[in-house]
Amino acid sequence: MWKQPYFVIGFSIIAFFLAGSFVYEWIWGNVPRQIYYIMEGGRAVEGAPISPNWQFPLGSDEFGYDLVGKLMLGAKYTILAALAVGALRMLIAVPLGYILGTYLDKHRKWISSLADSMHYIPLTLFAAFVLTPVLWMPQEGFTNTIWERIGIQVVIMALLTVPIVAILIANEAALLRDKEFILAAKTLGAGRLRIIRKHLYPQMREKIAVLYGQQVMETFIVFAHLGLLKLFLGGTKVSYDPLFGDPPMSISYEWAGLFGSTFRYLQSAPWLPLAPVLFIGLTIFAVSMMMEGYLRSKNPKVKKLRKAKVEEPVVEWNREQLRNNMVRIKEQEMIKAEK
Repeated sequence: MWKQPYFVIGFSIIAFFLAGSFVYEWIWGNVPRQIYYIMEGGRAVEGAPISPNWQFPLGSDEFGYDLVGKLMLGAKYTILAALAVGALRMLIAVPLGYILGTYLDKHRKWISSLADSMHYIPLTLFAAFVLTPVLWMPQEGFTNTIWERIGIQVVIMALLTVPIVAILIANEAALLRDKEFILAAKTLGAGRLRIIRKHLYPQMREKIAVLYGQQVMETFIVFAHLGLLKLFLGGTKVSYDPLFGDPPMSISYEWAGLFGSTFRYLQSAPWLPLAPVLFIGLTIFAVSMMMEGYLRSKNPKVKKLRKAKVEEPVVEWNREQLRNNMVRIKEQEMIKAEK
């Protein structure tokens, strides 16, 4: 994989965000720098939210916090949570899919029909209904830590689509089970567990890796949708002050929360919601690049070496040479006939 440029580029993007997030917090702390207004010639020329400039490449939010700092601080929460959701989802769905496709094949059709109905349920609305008691800050404040809330959200979001992923694995395993090499293994006495370990999993390894990447990308999209519903990763900070209450804010500065909390500034300060969307899109692009690189490393294109054709020398004769050669050939044939 490390020889594939696609995988290296995608991995470098994600590694840059993760390493940069931890390094930024280690050097500058967990609070980004803040500026309320820009001074020129002894007077204030622009107040928060400040538009992008050389000092603040992505501008600042409505409270004057540097947007680059907020994005870097929230990178680790966003990326690690998405990777964890996809990993936990596959860790549960893959064994269930193999069990359903081998041990419970008689019940696979009706279970598949039941799971297909979940495609028509909007995942975002279902997740919002389940996660609201966990992420929406009560009036007395949260009683658990941010990492505990992130862990609960990861588990819930992973379990939401486990049936669908398990059915995909089961259907693919059922198709492979009818192949000749599987039937030959059964004839030789191989058990179901051995068939799963030695035949089904090696044949489906690349597809499982691609499916994992798809689950990670889907998780980023669901995070963004939940952000629009004011349900942010790690919890939504809510002000219950009836007179001077602030709008719901993200506690962890995760990207979906920054997008959802600043969506109202799309017309007046478009850099606020568009910058998190850009970072989310870039991370999804990086995951897609890693998937492409992984597939290319497992299925390299064999280049056929073209053999150079040896061109026969073309002899160009004029009419006189052609006549002389024909006469010479005819004489040689007459001599042979006389002998």
